[in-house]
Amino acid sequence: MILRDAVDNYIDRRQAHGAKFDAGAYLLHRFLKHIGGSARCDAVSQADVLDFLAGKGPLTRYRASKYGALAGFYRYAISRGYVIRSPLPARDDEPARPRSSPPYVYSRNELQRLFDAIDVSRQRSIQLDADTLRALLLLLYGAGLRFAEAQRLTLGDVDLPDALLTIRNTKFYKTRLVPVRGQLADALNTYAAKRAERPLPKGTASTFLANRDGTPVVQRTAGHAFTKLLRDARIGGGNDGRRTPCPHSPRHAAAVHRLESRYRQGADVQRLLPTLSIWLGHTDLNGTRIYLSMTPELPHRASIRFDAYVNRGGNHE
Repeated sequence: MILRDAVDNYIDRRQAHGAKFDAGAYLLHRFLKHIGGSARCDAVSQADVLDFLAGKGPLTRYRASKYGALAGFYRYAISRGYVIRSPLPARDDEPARPRSSPPYVYSRNELQRLFDAIDVSRQRSIQLDADTLRALLLLLYGAGLRFAEAQRLTLGDVDLPDALLTIRNTKFYKTRLVPVRGQLADALNTYAAKRAERPLPKGTASTFLANRDGTPVVQRTAGHAFTKLLRDARIGGGNDGRRTPCPHSPRHAAAVHRLESRYRQGADVQRLLPTLSIWLGHTDLNGTRIYLSMTPELPHRASIRFDAYVNRGGNHE
């Protein structure tokens, strides 16, 4: 079996069973380009695979992603008789996966500076104007949406009379409802009135967030706008071990700030995790629990609460 045909068959099979498999398909196509798609499956050596895994730069978590994509493909190839054994090295022989840098979490002061700088930052914009950028940031922080979720919201998904957002085609193929209240609901209503004055190329299926000409906001344009906004708000980042601020950062801040607020109220944040997990659209609590360690405030406050408990004579065994 030719390697290209085997890879295409595997990708088609994964996607036919409901997996998006976009990242895996991308990595396998990179592997084809590296090896040469016309090679036979059983002609790929372990040296070839190791060269692909190593890449040309320092060790990053990208290597583990490549290994995972190839491991799935070779399990499929063995089951189909395309190869007798996998050319992948044993997983135990792989270098330890580097620890990921923690994401950037905005302080409330930094968020205020971001919102304050929007009008000046977008005053010369041709397409993505201040109103739309503000609405985007409100959805990322106020509703905890992923960028792609906010980007795909249609007018039909935004039910402002009932104050509900319907989030479709999520990262994990699930649909969830996100309530919007208070200032967020008021701000979205204000934006909706302005959005109604712009073209609606697909009627109610048109995107809620739109450029001046009614076209959807694309990630590249939003990324450039966000970089300029950070510069105008004089917010740096990336020099303290955390990742550089990005359009996903407001969502991280949303989760952490909610945990902090509940902790200040004396609530048990561990019990809040399931509700927060549903709100964020996570499949399990592991993805949500990491927010407990994203800011020094929670561990510090946890220590204060524990000391107070001990001083009251509580039994902590």
